[in-house]
Amino acid sequence: MTFRYTRAVALAVLLGSAGSAGAQTARSPQTSEANADRRASETERRMQPDERTVLTRGLWAIPLIPNVTIPAEAVLGAGYVTGIPRLDVPALVETDASLGVSYIAGLRKDGATALPSATAMGSTWNPGLIRRGGAMIAGEARAKGFNVLLGGGINLMRDPRNGRTFEYFGEDPLHSGVLGGAAIDGVQSQHVLSTVKHFALNAQETGRHAVDGRIADDAFRMSDLLAFEIAIDQGKPGAVMCAYNRVEGAPACGSDYLLNRVLKRDWRYPGFVMSDWGAVGATDFALAGLDQQSGAQIDKQVFFGAPLAAAAARDPAYAGRVADMNRRILRSIYAIGLDANPPVKAPIDFAANAAIARAVEDEGIVLLRNRNALLPLSKDVGSIVVIGGYADAGVLSGGGSTQVQPVGGPAVSLPMGGEGPLAKYNNQTFHGTAPLAAIRALAPKAKVTFVDGRYPAEAAAVARRADVAIVFATQWMSEGADVPDLSLPGGQDTTIAVVAAANPKTIVVLETGGPVLMPWLERTGAVLEAWYGGAKGGDAIAATLFGDVNPSGRLPVTFPASIEQLPRPALPYAGMIDRDFAAGLAAGKSYPIDYNIEGADVGYRWFARKGAVPLFPFGFGLGYTTFEHGAVKIVGGANPRATATIRNTGTRAGSDVAQLYLVSTPAGRTLRLAGFAKVAVESGAIATATIPIELRLLADNKGGRWSMPAGTYRFALGRSATDLGPAVTVTFPARQWR
Repeated sequence: MTFRYTRAVALAVLLGSAGSAGAQTARSPQTSEANADRRASETERRMQPDERTVLTRGLWAIPLIPNVTIPAEAVLGAGYVTGIPRLDVPALVETDASLGVSYIAGLRKDGATALPSATAMGSTWNPGLIRRGGAMIAGEARAKGFNVLLGGGINLMRDPRNGRTFEYFGEDPLHSGVLGGAAIDGVQSQHVLSTVKHFALNAQETGRHAVDGRIADDAFRMSDLLAFEIAIDQGKPGAVMCAYNRVEGAPACGSDYLLNRVLKRDWRYPGFVMSDWGAVGATDFALAGLDQQSGAQIDKQVFFGAPLAAAAARDPAYAGRVADMNRRILRSIYAIGLDANPPVKAPIDFAANAAIARAVEDEGIVLLRNRNALLPLSKDVGSIVVIGGYADAGVLSGGGSTQVQPVGGPAVSLPMGGEGPLAKYNNQTFHGTAPLAAIRALAPKAKVTFVDGRYPAEAAAVARRADVAIVFATQWMSEGADVPDLSLPGGQDTTIAVVAAANPKTIVVLETGGPVLMPWLERTGAVLEAWYGGAKGGDAIAATLFGDVNPSGRLPVTFPASIEQLPRPALPYAGMIDRDFAAGLAAGKSYPIDYNIEGADVGYRWFARKGAVPLFPFGFGLGYTTFEHGAVKIVGGANPRATATIRNTGTRAGSDVAQLYLVSTPAGRTLRLAGFAKVAVESGAIATATIPIELRLLADNKGGRWSMPAGTYRFALGRSATDLGPAVTVTFPARQWR
């Protein structure tokens, strides 16, 4: 596709939009926002020439890069942007990431509380709980001296093999946008600036600096970009972090289309765009809309230092751009209150914070299979064998910049090899509470045996003699590389198969970053998807197994029945390494990925379009009670909503997720999640679910304008994307908006 949008037009839009409201329609700014705009403009006007590029560049604040001096006032972590004391502008002290305050290369030795993975958070379908998690992380960040959290990962899962799947909420733009916005809002409620990332189309990690996502504008705006748009509307993040990958030929951090046209013109985003670390290739990225070069010593040079100042001195376009860059950064500082509420190092209540992590995992575990009501287990069970997954030590976590370590360090740390100064720190890490100990605590009368699972025959022999066998299976994912397939590595599929053959009461607990295949599924008694469980993962798993917690998680991603069901069965550029991509780029080679295959139909929409039956559908999840859905009633108007009664027809209290799907529109579009609500219902009681309907899910987007034709729209309440109730209709008038 070709975007007919010149740099001159982009620059005029960019300079004229500073300080405007960030939403799809014009809104009157709140008093605090108007005050932030005014203060940013005043401070920018007072800047001296040597101060004008100070806020536009930052360094990677770790002492592993030669010839880089880290200021004494910096905190070892992801980044540091020098402040301007003369103008009372605070430094930006930055830490990773979405799942907790990272333990960057093991340098600080101070530990932090780990939330469960973002896929687990996505499985909660509970924005209020996710907001609490964001606030908790931000509180710990402040107590360690940070005022910027590089979280807010909401890229859509276009391919379940993406190495960063565990950092993202799921595959649906509304679901991801709402939960992402809640997390951002929670972070910034503590006067900590949050990013939203990685903008945009970071759907593959292998070759992430080189791959070039190709997608039509309308499909892009109705999928990945919509997730960002909703998250920005609801969370109002101070910064957007652009991605490593290319989009339609341009680096995401130098994309005039993404940064100037979509973000700053169409969405009127008033904050600033920071680069990912090592993602800047030239000074003219500034004209494309980039406001801050992060971790500048990783790039070929500091493009936003002396070169930017020199460009501004000779070129009015650059001078105007530098002024706008400063205003945007200052505006976010003032809007979030970084200057008035500096972080203060203080003790952390790790017990209270771990309770929040536990609450997320309690609601994030998804019960996928429960044949003959095997679960919940009786606490009077005679004997249990626990197999594999380092369940005697802790629960698995994902690798990369989002890695969190507990106080005292990891329970298990397995070297994964690799080269470079950070390779030894990218270990496969287990932390949190041990499932084995938690199982023993809840079933004190049982004989509980542990077998490491390395030898399937041994595991099967022990399982044959036990009343119940619980197999813990792990799939480690990490930033920087995709997994090659969706099998469980290390022969775990074989172990599960032989254990299930030996004992029909075999329960599988999956600790995975995303979907996996299950060739052994029909032989098992029960399957729990526990994801990466965080600080109290072992306790949450045991509580779910024994019924102290009634599982209420619903899948945020589709589990395919086979790789062949995916839009790209062969993983693009699998097996290539960074050197191969670098050599190809130097020779002018392009590495395109055609996302037009599925377009806006990501995940469950793709399966619906192809008529494919997944292993487990988006929105699926079982529990220890049953629910009956009443008739759906829809109220139209400017803020449409649906209501439905939810009756708990079982014997236990529980929570249900009312999922409202758009079934058809006058334009023919079908099957989109249009709204959702999670409701808690006592046994025998009735609750009413009120579900706001997101109008953008009812519309099409052309050139940045949303359009809804007049006519009849059909909706259905679902238990998943493939299990829908009776359709109801409502008539909407025609609407158009930006």
